[in-house]
Amino acid sequence: MTIFDISLLAMAAFFAGIVNSIAGGGSFLTFPALVFTGVPTIAANATSAVAVFPGYLSGALGFLKELRDFPLRQWLVLLGLSLLGGVLGALLLLITPASVFAAVVPWLLGFATLIFALGYRVSAWAERNIKAEGFTGNFATLLVCIYGGYFNGGLGIVLLALFSALGMRDINLMNGLKNGMSFVLSGASVVTFALAGIVVWPQALLMMVAATIGGYCGAIVARRLSAGVVRAIVVCIGLAMTVVFAAKTL
Repeated sequence: MTIFDISLLAMAAFFAGIVNSIAGGGSFLTFPALVFTGVPTIAANATSAVAVFPGYLSGALGFLKELRDFPLRQWLVLLGLSLLGGVLGALLLLITPASVFAAVVPWLLGFATLIFALGYRVSAWAERNIKAEGFTGNFATLLVCIYGGYFNGGLGIVLLALFSALGMRDINLMNGLKNGMSFVLSGASVVTFALAGIVVWPQALLMMVAATIGGYCGAIVARRLSAGVVRAIVVCIGLAMTVVFAAKTL
């Protein structure tokens, strides 16, 4: 890595930690930064997942009270589906040819950006129109977790929409479940990526440290900058990256 690469990756991860702690969407910064510094797209996706992985645990611990009141059996089912979905999504990524993944990336980024931009509206629509219960709810949860293991972008908003469809209304509980499930499925995918040898560890370790620092600073920034402003910035970045990656496929 050059000094420029180190600086770019550290800065991207730092700001990813900040936006993840305020509004989510840090993958829109870490993934493109890795690709820009020469990391192949599949390895960049895996390394990006490693970079933002630790922040999910602290996020879940922040809602520990709500999680303790959640029925243990349902919690274990959700965690089990997260574990399975994370592994399946990671394995799906591993068997995807690099050329195919490169072609799919703009669509994934565009979808994630759209979901992120319409976050609350998506959740409200799911609450009004979808009633996912029993097997249907578990199957939908598994599909979302597979998506998260394959491509992490926009996962938090998709999970919140899913919880609305499952009939949940407590936003603090939903955020706690979102962070806990994201931690488990990301952990499963990270282990899978590591065993497959596609994680670029020097970059991953650098970005993990920077993202952790950014996550801490995010709490300070949150008091001075509205989540709406941060969300607007993330959406603009997501749209720009979608256009850039789409142009590369032409």
